[in-house]
Amino acid sequence: MSWDLQQLFVRYARDINRFLRKRGHSPETAEDLTQDTFVRVLAAPPPEAGLNHNPRAYLYQVSRNLSINHHRRDAIVSFTDLPAEDAAQIADPAPSPERIVYSRQCLAQTQQALAELPERTRLAFEMHRIGDCTIAEVARELGLSNARAWGLIHEAYRHLLARVDDL
Repeated sequence: MSWDLQQLFVRYARDINRFLRKRGHSPETAEDLTQDTFVRVLAAPPPEAGLNHNPRAYLYQVSRNLSINHHRRDAIVSFTDLPAEDAAQIADPAPSPERIVYSRQCLAQTQQALAELPERTRLAFEMHRIGDCTIAEVARELGLSNARAWGLIHEAYRHLLARVDDL
């Protein structure tokens, strides 16, 4: 049997998944480990893959090793399932006051840097970045070549990178 990974997956993935579930893994974990098995074989096939090698046995050995590693990791690190409402109380999606102040400072720097640009450069940048215009559309609107329009936009990017802290 050759090492056509797609064919091996079609042929053995379901059996490997069943094997992993019999080893005590949840269906989701078994699916993850099954996928990891094929990724591992894809990344590093056995050196003797071209010889009389049994791909099925090799896949089972890889999945068995991944299973053992997973069980060891579970024994060392305990996980607790949290309901979604409890998790929402722990993680505050709102930015910290310091982050808000820093973001406002960066925004002010950006506005100042844009104001420093020549009008045509600023307009090309705003059309491309904020207006979602393509380079060709910017060039057509401003009566420039595509190369010159890109040059203006690139110049604006470089200016902003030099003037704004968080870019």
